[in-house]
This record gives sequence, C-alpha cells and structure tokens, in this order.
Amino acid sequence: MPLIDDSAYINAALYGQRYMENQRYQRGIEALRRVNEEGITNLIRSLDAVAPDLARYVIEFAYGDIYTRPGLQAKQRELCIVATLTALGNRDDQLRDHIQAALNVGCTRQELVETILMMAVYAGFPVAIKGMQIAREILLRE
Repeated sequence: MPLIDDSAYINAALYGQRYMENQRYQRGIEALRRVNEEGITNLIRSLDAVAPDLARYVIEFAYGDIYTRPGLQAKQRELCIVATLTALGNRDDQLRDHIQAALNVGCTRQELVETILMMAVYAGFPVAIKGMQIAREILLRE
C-alpha cells in the first residue's frame, strides 16, 4: 500500500487530474514510488501550502525526464546523487532520503560508504565526515 495515494499527489500540485494524465508527471511518480516514496511524500507535504508547483517540477523534470532516462541503472543514479549531496555539504534531508533510496534500489552499505568516502578527496573531509554521520543514522536503522 503506498504511503499516499495518487489523489494526495494531485492535491499537492493543486491542479487535479490533468497532471496524472501528463506522461512526465506519471513517469516521475512511478520512478519515485520505486525508489523512495516516503522521501517524495515529505517533499510534497513540505511544499503543499506554499509552492506546490515546485514539487510538480521535481516530479516531472528530475524524475519524469532525467531519472528515467536510459543509460544508468537506479543504483548508479542514487550513488551519483549521494555523492553530489555529500559534496554539497548542506542538504542533510535530501541526503538522508537518497541514502534510503539507494538502499531501496539495492545499493549495499559498502557501496554507500565508499561513495561518501570518495568525497573526502574531491570535496573535503568536513563534508565527507558529515555525509558519513548521516549515512550512519540510516545504516544503523537497517
């Protein structure tokens, strides 16, 4: 059973059924349900009252257009996202969501740890340490 049904996604975008007819939106929702439904549910709820279009843009563009492109598997995409969010150093909530998504699509603990560890070389030790601390929270729950 999904955390929220399609009507909650539609209500979050404030435009009703027409967005579920939008192929980009539909592809995005399907991709998100496969990787981390809780993460997108949190995003939609956080934007619903103020900027529902922003949630729709994330669903349509980031997931409907980019995430669903051929060429990379979901595991590879999530490791790229974890690396990027770790390197940025200030996207803790998104990093948590994508570490969980990486586990959901089959990434191993070792793959996640090694990905974050690599960021010490290219983005600096402080962000790698912070990323590893966030990963620790998620990995110890597993």
